[in-house]
Amino acid sequence: MRTPTRRYLLGAGIAVAGSGLLTACSGSDMSGMDHSNQEDTASPAGPGYVSPDGKEVVAAEAKRNPGPEQKVKLTAVETRLDLGSRTVKSWAYGDRLPGKEVRVTAGDTLALTLANHLPQPTSLHWHGLALRNDMDGVPDVTQRPVKAGASFDYRFAVPHAGTYWFHPHSGVQQDRGLYAPLIVEDPREPLKYDSEWVVVLDDWVDGIDDSTPDAVLAELSKGMGHGGHDMSGMSMNSKESPSPKASGPSRMMMGATSDLLGGDAGDVAYPHYLVNGRTADDPETFRAKPGDRVRIRFINAGGDTAFRVALGGHEMTVTHTDGFPVEQARTDALLLGMGERYDVLVTVKDGVFPLVALAEGKKKTALAVLRTSGGSAPDSSAQPAELSGKLLTAGQLKADASVRLRSAKPDRTVKLELTGGMEKYDWAFNKKKYHPSQRIPVREGERVRVVFTNSTEMWHPVHLHGHTFALANNGPRKDTAIVLPDSTLAVDFDADNPGLWMIHCHNVYHGEAGMMTVLGYLK
Repeated sequence: MRTPTRRYLLGAGIAVAGSGLLTACSGSDMSGMDHSNQEDTASPAGPGYVSPDGKEVVAAEAKRNPGPEQKVKLTAVETRLDLGSRTVKSWAYGDRLPGKEVRVTAGDTLALTLANHLPQPTSLHWHGLALRNDMDGVPDVTQRPVKAGASFDYRFAVPHAGTYWFHPHSGVQQDRGLYAPLIVEDPREPLKYDSEWVVVLDDWVDGIDDSTPDAVLAELSKGMGHGGHDMSGMSMNSKESPSPKASGPSRMMMGATSDLLGGDAGDVAYPHYLVNGRTADDPETFRAKPGDRVRIRFINAGGDTAFRVALGGHEMTVTHTDGFPVEQARTDALLLGMGERYDVLVTVKDGVFPLVALAEGKKKTALAVLRTSGGSAPDSSAQPAELSGKLLTAGQLKADASVRLRSAKPDRTVKLELTGGMEKYDWAFNKKKYHPSQRIPVREGERVRVVFTNSTEMWHPVHLHGHTFALANNGPRKDTAIVLPDSTLAVDFDADNPGLWMIHCHNVYHGEAGMMTVLGYLK
C-alpha cells in the first residue's frame, strides 16, 4: 500500500483527537464490503461553526425539495486502461476512462454507492454542485475517508442543470483515471440541437515508464533544484528516483510558457494528452450529418494543464460555463483551466475535421475527430487555424439574465493571497499551508466577496465548493476561475448553503502542496 498523503495524516490526527464526531450510517447492502468507515463521517466543525450534517444543512436540503431517486453503483478499482495507442495500469471507476457518465435531471435525488477496491482510502467530490455539505466528499472535513475495502453512500438532491463531473478529493488520486462526467439535464431545456457530445480533456502520466502521480508530487515537493531537466519544456531523466517505488523519468517541467496564462504554463511534463481517454494516435470519432446542430460539453479533468480547444473549420457558440448559462457568444477557440467546463453549439459541415485540445504552453495536442462524410482522418499533430483565431475567456462573457446575482454590496470580504513557488514548492493561501482545522468565517444570508491576489509567478484555477460565484460586471456564474500571475480576481457569491466548504487551487499538485483552505458557516 502506498504511503498516505500529508493531508490524510493531518486530518486523521484531528479526527482521532476530536470529540462529538458526526454520524451518517450506510443504508446500502454490498456483499463483501465493509461499511464500518461510515460510523464517523468527519472531525468536529469547530466551536461556533455549522457541522456538515447539522440542522442547518438538513434544512437547506429540504428546501431543495428532493425529487425521484436515481440509484447508481460505482466501483473504484486498480485496472488496465486502453488509451488507444497503449495500455496502462491505473486506478479508475470500473474499467473505462473516463468513468461511465452519470446523467440525471435537475431536481432528482442522486443515490450513489461508492465501493472502494483501491489499496488506499478515497472519496468522491461532486465538482460544481450546490449539494448538502456532508455529501461533498472532502476527507476529514465533511466525511471520513472511505477506507480500502469499504463503501460509502452518497445521497443528495441535484438542484441545478448543467455540465459537472466527479473525482476524488484524496491526495493526487484525481491525476489517475478516477474521474467521470455528471450531466444534469434541464427538464425545460431551452436549447435546440440534434445531438450531444461530452468531451473530457486530460493530461496523463500514470503507468507510463513506472510514473505515478504520487511520484510526481514527491519530485515536485523537493523543489526546482532537485530535478534533472532542461529549459525546453521537455523533461530529462532524473539521476535519483522521485520516490522509493518509482524509477521513471523526471516529470518536472521547465520552460513551458504561455502569454494567455501570464508566463509559466505548468509544473508537469506529461507524456500524453487525452480526449475521452484516447491519445491523438488513436482518437475517438464523433459522427454526425452535415448541417446537424451539436451541443458539445467540454470538461477539463487535467491535473496541471490548461487546454485551448477548437474544432477545425468551425465556429463555436458558447452557451454555458461551469453549468450556468451565459449570453451566447461566438468564438473560434476556448481556454479551459483545470476544473472548468464550457458548453458550445456547433453546426457541423460536410467532411472530416479535427477537434483539437492544445496543452497550452506545453506544445502537445490531444485530438478527436468529427466525421460527417468520407475522407482521410486528420493527422495526429493537426493544429487547425481556429486555435490561433478568436479566443474567448471567462472574463469576456456575461451571465445570462436568468442567473445574474442581484445587485448588492458585500457584507463580508475575504482576502486570499496566492503564495509560494516552484523553488520550494510551498504553494499556499496567505502563506499558510492547508490544515483541515482551518476556518474562514461567513454567515448564512451574507453576500460574500472573495478577493484572490496572485503574488506568485504562475496561474492558478481557484475552485469554491458548494456554491457558484459571479465574476465582476455581470460576468458569468462559475465555480472555478483562472487567476493570472501578478493579478487580482474579485468574485461575489451568496452564502446560501451552510456547512464547511473548501476553496483551493485546482492544480492537483498545488492543492496537495498546501494551496487550500476551508470556508465555514457560523452558527
